[in-house]
Order: sequence, then structure tokens, then C-alpha cells
Amino acid sequence: MGNQNIQKAFSQRQLRVGELVKQNLGQLFIRNEAKIPSINSKLITVTEVRMTPDLKTARVYVIPLGGIDTKETVKILTEYSHLVRKALSKRLDIKFLPKLTFVEDNSFEYAEKIEKIIKKNKEYDKEKKRYN
Repeated sequence: MGNQNIQKAFSQRQLRVGELVKQNLGQLFIRNEAKIPSINSKLITVTEVRMTPDLKTARVYVIPLGGIDTKETVKILTEYSHLVRKALSKRLDIKFLPKLTFVEDNSFEYAEKIEKIIKKNKEYDKEKKRYN
């Protein structure tokens, strides 16, 4: 009854294909097989790949080494996604090669923000106990 508002989780197939695409993209970037101009793909980390239910589109979460120029990296990857897709097609043997959508991964920044809040809260609790 109460489960109507809960989003449907990813299927096993979506997760499996997403992981396959993630691993192959990572290897492709390390070996610089996509030949993307104006970017060193060895410095790009693929953190996650989420597939649509029909497996025709992949949302690729990336972060450059050190998190520097993330927006610019995503812009370049999006511009040259056809080269990445072409290189990926040589590695994958699946029915439909997914269309790649590159997205900047903010999860590390988010985790750092939460960590700071927790630390601040602990310090506040210590101060509170000291004066009580």
C-alpha cells in the first residue's frame, strides 16, 4: 500500500550493462583510445554509469583527477562523445550501443560537505557537554 511512491529500482540487467560500460569506458580512457583532442583522458575517472530501462542511453558520471575543471571536461566529452562511442563499439558486443550522456559527478563534494557538517555537530556536542 505505502510503496506506491517509491521509485522502481534499477533492474539487474541495467546494473550489469551499466557496470560493463563503466569498466570499458575506464579502460578506454586509460589507454586514450578515443583520441579526444584537447584533453588527457588518462586523468578522467568514470565513477558510475546508469542505464535507461531500454538500455539505449547511458548516463556516464565522470570526474577529472583532482576535480579540477569538471564542467569543462564534461563539455569536451559531450562534444566528442561520438569518438568515445566509436571506440566503445570496438570493445562491446551488445545489441544496442548506448547513446552516452556525460554528467559531472558531485558525489565527492557532497560527501565532503556532509563530513564537515558531522564534524561541526560533534564539536557543538562537546561544547554543550562541557558547559552542562
